[in-house]
Amino acid sequence: MTFDPAAVAWPEVPAMAGLVPAIVQDRSDGRVLMLAWADRAALAATLASGDVHFHSRSRDRLWHKGETSGNVLRLAAIALDCDGDALLLSVDPLGPTCHRGTRSCFDLSDASPPAPVQGFAWLETLWATIADRAARRPAGSYTTSLLEAGVDGAGRKVTEEATEVLLAAKDDAVAEMASGPREATRAALSGEAADLLFHTLVLLAQRGLEPADVVAVLRERHRPG
Repeated sequence: MTFDPAAVAWPEVPAMAGLVPAIVQDRSDGRVLMLAWADRAALAATLASGDVHFHSRSRDRLWHKGETSGNVLRLAAIALDCDGDALLLSVDPLGPTCHRGTRSCFDLSDASPPAPVQGFAWLETLWATIADRAARRPAGSYTTSLLEAGVDGAGRKVTEEATEVLLAAKDDAVAEMASGPREATRAALSGEAADLLFHTLVLLAQRGLEPADVVAVLRERHRPG
C-alpha cells in the first residue's frame, strides 16, 4: 500500500484545525461503514499499526477503533480525495462497526438484519491481475501460458475444473449423508470452484470479453422473487 501522509491538506480553520473526515468502507463490497475524524496522530497510528485510529472529538484524544469492543477495523487501503482534505479508508471489519451492533452506522432500520457479505467485490482485483497478464504477457506467468495456448489452453482447464467441481460436490454430499466430518470435502469443493472461476475468467480474457458483459446478462435474466 502506497500512501504519502505529507499529501494531506490539514485544515487550519479553528473549527476543524488539524482534522480531516475519514470515510470508512468495507473492501469486500464497498459498503460505507462509518464517518469519523482523523488528525496527524490518528493517521500515523493507523499506518504504523494497520488498525484504524481516529481522533475522538468528544473525548479529545486518540481513538483506536474497537479498543473496548474488539471490533477493530483492519486497514486494507487508504486514499485521498481530489482536494487532499478527506480520507477514504478501505477496511476489513472484525465484527460490527456501529456501537449499536449493526454492520454500518448507516443501518438505521432494525426490521431485518443485513444479508451476509460474500466478498464478490474482490473479484475486481483478480480480474485486474488477469487483464494485466493479458496485456503484458510476462514470461513465467501461468496465466500467460494459458492465454498464449489459445482457446484450447484455458478452455480445457475450464472443462477439467467443471468436472472436478462436480466430483467434489458429490464427495461432500456423500459425507453429509453419512453424517461424517465435512471439513475436507467442503475445502475441496471451495478449491475446485475457485479453480473453475479463475480459469473461466482467463478464458474470457483470451477472447477479449469482460466480466461486465457476463454480469449484464445475469442482471438481465434476474427476476427478483
